[in-house]
Amino acid sequence: MALPQAVAVGAACGARPRTRTPRPPSGPDGYPAGVSSEQNPSPDAAEAAAADGPRPRRLTYAAVLAALEGLALVAGGLWVLVLGVTGDPDGRQQAVTLGVTLVVLALLPLLAARGLLLRRGWSRGPAVITQLMALPVAYSLLQADSMAIPAGIALAVIAVAALVLLVNGETTRALGIKGPGRAE
Repeated sequence: MALPQAVAVGAACGARPRTRTPRPPSGPDGYPAGVSSEQNPSPDAAEAAAADGPRPRRLTYAAVLAALEGLALVAGGLWVLVLGVTGDPDGRQQAVTLGVTLVVLALLPLLAARGLLLRRGWSRGPAVITQLMALPVAYSLLQADSMAIPAGIALAVIAVAALVLLVNGETTRALGIKGPGRAE
């Protein structure tokens, strides 16, 4: 069957003739206009660009505060765990569970502190979350009628100070975090 006959048969059957859509003009590298063969920079390249120059003190202080909170959680968890195993708690299983939970929870601020020291942009999120979780704990310690009140005051001061350091513009720039509407 010849091509004109096939078009005539296709038209008789109700089929539409196929037409070619024009291709956009291509550049010297074979890609359509406006598209380049260059790859976007990886997140590691953005972090390396942010790592130029010395680490700001505020970032170091925020990392130290996060590490202190992590170490306090580890110490508290191990203390509860040892008391649960060797002592005579009301519920041995609850004490062991609480101790293990505190030690595992300590990983969040410790990893965040390491990331902050290494100037990784991802580390600010876990550090901020840690501080926000510390504020209700500090409030509940302040409501106690015991020696927990000074601990609540200390925890509240550390959490607020760390939050201020973490949202500071200098810290944000050092971590390579761009705010909304600041894509570069």
